[in-house]
Amino acid sequence: MNWQAVMADIDRMLGWIPSWFIGLSLVAGAILFALFVYRVAIWLLDRAFGTRLPLLSVFIERTSGPAQLALCLAAVALVLPLAPLDDTIRTPLMRLFVVAFIALIGWISIRIVDMSAARYLQNFRDVTENFVARKHVTQVRVFKRVTDTIIVIITVSTALMTFDSVRQYGVSLFASAGAAGIIVGLAARPLLSNLIAGLQIAITQPIRIEDAVIIENEWGWVEDIAATYVVIRLWDWRRMVVPLSYFIEKPFQNWTRDTASLIGVIALHVDYRADVPRIRRWLEGAVKESKLWDGAVVNLQVIDADSRTIELRALVSARNAPQSWDLRCEMREKLIAFIRDEMPEALPRERAILIPSANNDAEFLQRTTSPETMRASARN
Repeated sequence: MNWQAVMADIDRMLGWIPSWFIGLSLVAGAILFALFVYRVAIWLLDRAFGTRLPLLSVFIERTSGPAQLALCLAAVALVLPLAPLDDTIRTPLMRLFVVAFIALIGWISIRIVDMSAARYLQNFRDVTENFVARKHVTQVRVFKRVTDTIIVIITVSTALMTFDSVRQYGVSLFASAGAAGIIVGLAARPLLSNLIAGLQIAITQPIRIEDAVIIENEWGWVEDIAATYVVIRLWDWRRMVVPLSYFIEKPFQNWTRDTASLIGVIALHVDYRADVPRIRRWLEGAVKESKLWDGAVVNLQVIDADSRTIELRALVSARNAPQSWDLRCEMREKLIAFIRDEMPEALPRERAILIPSANNDAEFLQRTTSPETMRASARN
């Protein structure tokens, strides 16, 4: 088919319509036709393989955006040389086509990275108690987000470099390498430091997904590790957002770095008359009956004494931080009830020596030396 002849016939029939309108209509029609072809192809694939190949449906769903953009660009590439457009319109359209093609490459790259990460993480679904799974999930998520960020930066930079004004500014910036470069470096420092910290965390792993941590006197779990920040799910369902560089530059507590088991501490103050061995035996029996105890550690020791009381410290272990907290609360409540009901003499109390005053000395001596008092003392 001779496209030039067809376009000449169309031009003779529609000579009264401006050429720019015809060209833009052809471009718009090509885009609409490409989207229609995509819809029809998806419908046919779904009817043919949708029930037998569920992975194909997932692949089509995740690649729908890049696929539609690729078809639209292909249609525009075929139609644009034939469109009757002058250079004032053709040049911006060609530049837009180039930018869209660069964006398509970046988009496809991000989709490939995301799909590869998702496919790899399908083998590690349970990350609550599985340390190997938490390690791999943390590494893959951090690397994926850092890679996505780098792809976005490269894509945007490449697209901007297609414009002459931006390219000239970049060349002059590199040529000067002076104050402007320093300003740009200082402005990009937070982003770069967090990206580098993300790579360090992925490699050394001071924290992992679902680690129990204490940061700024707040206790919670690592819920998400993004490209530049970490989301901490606090115990009261709040969310704390912390920069990645924090975990490289400042100290923090990680309760599940090597194992999730923890030892809980219970402190009690009792009187000097308390029967410590009896309390220890009772504690061991009570802990063994609790479902929260992991069977590892139970102990009771006298760790301090002052002028009024002695201090007891009970150690009990549990499988993880939430169970350790619950076990401590349970044992503390039961210990208080046991001492109150079974050993009231062990409750803390104040001791005082009463000395009679000078005004009551005569009355005190009279009562102590009276015949009745002396006969009572003799009988005793």
